[in-house]
Amino acid sequence: MSDDRNEGAVFKIVCPCCEATVWVDGKTGAVIKSEKAPTKKNSLDDLLLKEKVKAEGMGRKLEATFELQKKKHDEAEEKFKHALEHPEEEK
Repeated sequence: MSDDRNEGAVFKIVCPCCEATVWVDGKTGAVIKSEKAPTKKNSLDDLLLKEKVKAEGMGRKLEATFELQKKKHDEAEEKFKHALEHPEEEK
């Protein structure tokens, strides 16, 4: 028994997750056309806030990197001083 009601019909399906749209042929089940969901436009204030947060994050990363380099330098200097004062411990 065949259902001819969908023959020639095209179905428009919208994805509930990503809001993309797909048109499907009712007879063959083939995808005829697809469109990505429209992108949401951000306001200038949103973009400025995002860039401010990004810049602050970069500043924190830079400070952390500087502190790490300073710590490594201090440790190397301490080892060097120790080696100069106690040459008999070195092989």
